[in-house]
Amino acid sequence: MTTIRQDDLVQSVADALQYISYYHPVDYIQNLAAAYEREASPAARDAIAQILINSRMCAEGHRPICQDTGIVTVFCRVGMDVRWDARLSLEEMINEGVRRAYNHPDNKLRASIVADPAGTRANTKDNTPAVIHTTLVPGDTLEITVAAKGGGSENKSKFVMLNPSDAIVDWVLNTVPSMGAGWCPPGMLGIGIGGTAEKAMLLAKESLMDPIDIQEIIARGPRTPIEALRVELYEKVNALGIGAQGLGGLTTVLDVKILDYPTHAASKPVAMIPNCAATRHAHFVLDGSGVARLPVPKLDDWPAVTWSAGASARRVNLDTVTAADVQNWKPGETLLLSGAMLTGRDAAHKRIQDILARGETLPPGVDFNGRFIYYVGPVDPVRDEVVGPAGPTTATRMDKFTDMMLERTGLLGMIGKAERGPVAIEAIRKHRAVYLMAVGGAAYLVSKAIRQARVVAFEDLGMEAVYEFVVEDMPVTVAVDSQGTSVHKTGPAEWQAKIGKIPVRTT
Repeated sequence: MTTIRQDDLVQSVADALQYISYYHPVDYIQNLAAAYEREASPAARDAIAQILINSRMCAEGHRPICQDTGIVTVFCRVGMDVRWDARLSLEEMINEGVRRAYNHPDNKLRASIVADPAGTRANTKDNTPAVIHTTLVPGDTLEITVAAKGGGSENKSKFVMLNPSDAIVDWVLNTVPSMGAGWCPPGMLGIGIGGTAEKAMLLAKESLMDPIDIQEIIARGPRTPIEALRVELYEKVNALGIGAQGLGGLTTVLDVKILDYPTHAASKPVAMIPNCAATRHAHFVLDGSGVARLPVPKLDDWPAVTWSAGASARRVNLDTVTAADVQNWKPGETLLLSGAMLTGRDAAHKRIQDILARGETLPPGVDFNGRFIYYVGPVDPVRDEVVGPAGPTTATRMDKFTDMMLERTGLLGMIGKAERGPVAIEAIRKHRAVYLMAVGGAAYLVSKAIRQARVVAFEDLGMEAVYEFVVEDMPVTVAVDSQGTSVHKTGPAEWQAKIGKIPVRTT
């Protein structure tokens, strides 16, 4: 009879969460490298290169792949013959492991979890509690799969209750374009079919824990109807031309995973959850012999990829740039930013809006006039860092604040990831501003361009505080120019037409 000790489980969870914060699964790296070699879109190829370089840097430096170190999800398969040497419950042990991982002094991870989600949304400070799913199974071992899911991809989860005669492929192809690029493709799509509403969602999430194997299935041919559906969806989703970071290209998904379950004769529940470019999960088994040991990848597993901005990149001094200057920036153009910028995301924008609505002045140091704002919630620094990994957050969440910020503060432009919606694009066009895109999934690489960092306001918001960053040669792409032209519309349309398998949408 196996006895699982409390400290072994706590430390194993902590170790696994640290591990997945800086090691991509090897299957993801191999398939992303293959996609990089196939990619014909210069913009998408550039983005994939940054993701691959960032991944190797994180493996070497043991720092997070993405600044959003995720909400922890844990799948437990508890053998019914297992005995426990523990004073805490299973959930308490797992949460203690999460707490230990996220406060590790050598690789502190970002605390992103807020309690009272419909009210005060106060940060729990240690990223607990995790979302835990437990199944009792025959046997005398404890199997654990841990995952850390970023908000950008989790927020794009979709669910539908189809009629039994409705086509799943049609729903997926209609839905994926509506998800935009906030989930940081190229990644995976997890699909759950059947059961009930909550079961379908759980199946979709659980499917993302499996290794990437779509190329093997394509090479040998599908053996089951589910495998045939996976291949069809893989090919047709990529034919949409969305591409890496939504810039247009050949690869939007590296795999499509599907799990199904029997359902009611009148029902056809279908859930879809994307996994982003920072896909993070690990599996281990406790058999009573001690703490789990995860295999350390070899650096040879990463491809030898280099990146440069290119001779045509425009250098921009943020300390002297003017409203007239930004009128000359072209959609898709690469800029190298140097100088000072302010940061801010959801909570800071809401607080700024409330302050201005009361007729009050913004705090000292929060002067956006003639400046740029970077949508980011960085990881705390360790050792000699000025800031931890600091990649962009999804810009569309700030769309409703965009007109207010441009109208009331004198802001010149914004930096984030993914597309802007119609409301934000119209505000950008009206105010002759600009939106710049940094690569999601390259947070450690981006942080190396940040030379100085200090909190200037709203320190109580934690990672959502307003910082001032001083950057040097921070690479960005002009995603929406002052005329309102968006590369997230033009790029996918161009590549969908080039691929030619699916008619290009006109709206």
